[in-house]
Amino acid sequence: MKLPLDSIIGDRKLKEYLLSPRAEDDKSGFLAIAGYAPIHWHELEADLRKLIAEKDADLTRSTVYGDMYEVKGSLVGPNGKTLQVITVWIRLRVNGETRFVTLVPEKEGAK
Repeated sequence: MKLPLDSIIGDRKLKEYLLSPRAEDDKSGFLAIAGYAPIHWHELEADLRKLIAEKDADLTRSTVYGDMYEVKGSLVGPNGKTLQVITVWIRLRVNGETRFVTLVPEKEGAK
């Protein structure tokens, strides 16, 4: 199943969570391997949208808030390096919106 192309990807989620160093659950170092940085957060957003356009989403679980999906694939960063990622999305029960939750490195890591 494909996720909607207009799925919501919050800019704060990208700038202040994924691309900014954090004491816990830091993903900024992983994303920096491919050249993603806070000032170029639009590139990460575009690449996430490309990923959901190309790859199928797998339903992983249902919660009281909605259905959780994973989309696995590659992100080719601004510097040309490829990251293997698992992205997590939720389709909210309350309004049917699909929202980006997070991403995690897949086992293979960066190439």
